[in-house]
Amino acid sequence: MTANLAIDLDRSSPVPLYFQVAEQIAEAIRRGDLAPGSRLDNEILLADKLGLSRPTIRQAIQYLVDKGLLVRKRGVGTQVVHGQVKRSVELTSLYDDLRRAGQEPATQVLTLESRPVAEEIAPILGVEPGTEVLHLERLRFAAGEPLALLSNWLPLGLAQLTAADLEGRGLYELLRGAGVRMRVANQRIGARAASQAEARLLDERRGAPLLTMIRTTYDDQGRAVEHGSHVYRASHYSLEVTLIER
Repeated sequence: MTANLAIDLDRSSPVPLYFQVAEQIAEAIRRGDLAPGSRLDNEILLADKLGLSRPTIRQAIQYLVDKGLLVRKRGVGTQVVHGQVKRSVELTSLYDDLRRAGQEPATQVLTLESRPVAEEIAPILGVEPGTEVLHLERLRFAAGEPLALLSNWLPLGLAQLTAADLEGRGLYELLRGAGVRMRVANQRIGARAASQAEARLLDERRGAPLLTMIRTTYDDQGRAVEHGSHVYRASHYSLEVTLIER
């Protein structure tokens, strides 16, 4: 897709060549000359066309990958990313938000088991250390691509959850269907680098930026009914917040 992409380099400029290449590709993406899903030539072809070294092209592409404009896919090459999933910060589940946005959500259940609660999670759920709780780990997809890795801890007895249930519906929908009346949540948003295991599951490189979200949800009696620790691909996901002056 870069065959007809004009990149003009100023070799006398103090601006590094990799940055000049990256900025012009980024501008072509913003203009729509490179549409979402478009594939770039491989590094060797690009380097040959532009008369640059392969490390210079690799640095330019990595810069755009880190900015979330390009993504590397095994067996496919380097592509312009599809539009990010933009999500309002509300007491909703990711599955429901994706479904409403037409993003074709899908879920792979990695863990569904009762286990003794971790020491740091016990006070959050309001239970004694060592109490059995339900632990879930799910890999969430949007439009066929991995988007988020979701870990949740719930008190036992809230709902009878099966892997089939969790693959076809959102956790909050299932809890509401079981009569749990969720009312408020405390949430903390951050960022960190992907571990090797996270990178493998999310089809990212090790150390790629991930958004993190830790949330504890309470029912209308003030009891903690769910605690989640989630990571999202920063290249595919963002959060939107509306601010109101008081």
